[in-house]
Amino acid sequence: MTARLVPLRRISGDITEMSDEALLAACGTGDAPALGALFDRFHLAVYRFASRLPMTDDLARDDLVQATFLEVQRAAPSFRGTSSVKTWILGIAANIARHTLRAERRRRVLERVDAAAEPLDAQLERRKLLARIAEALSRLPRDQQIAFILCDLEQLPGVEVARVLDIPEGTLWRRLHTARKAMRQAIDKANGKAGDKTDDPAERR
Repeated sequence: MTARLVPLRRISGDITEMSDEALLAACGTGDAPALGALFDRFHLAVYRFASRLPMTDDLARDDLVQATFLEVQRAAPSFRGTSSVKTWILGIAANIARHTLRAERRRRVLERVDAAAEPLDAQLERRKLLARIAEALSRLPRDQQIAFILCDLEQLPGVEVARVLDIPEGTLWRRLHTARKAMRQAIDKANGKAGDKTDDPAERR
């Protein structure tokens, strides 16, 4: 993989009117413009997914996007239509992230605040909250991170996510339940709350 993301170009024309499924089918036959069109439609979603993984840096994100669409081209014939094309592509990105990204934890560093700043400065409090959330996400096992990002941040259907990750639905919901609990506790701690153990959104899913 190269460190620089090289967009896959597409030619203009009727191909822009094709459905996602039709483009993927064409991609499976080696049609480069179809792959380019899929890149145009979904590369931002893949990059957004990559940017939410705490252990990735800018170069790793670019590499992940590039590797995802190379794998899309290779794996296109295996698409069976049991999920949306977007979910399927993000599933590929998740698998690549799980197997190739460094396991090293990275934490976001808070900017130094001038000593004269007010203790309850809204901007500082927001930074602290974001840092706490990012740290909590970085401490989750990789599988829980991916479940939380795909289901809660990307708002993809859990049934589809389980299929593209090739895991039972029950396994996905257990990972998501644990991840949500950890994230909620981190937010409560940042807000100075004890944490509510009775109202579990995972139970309502």
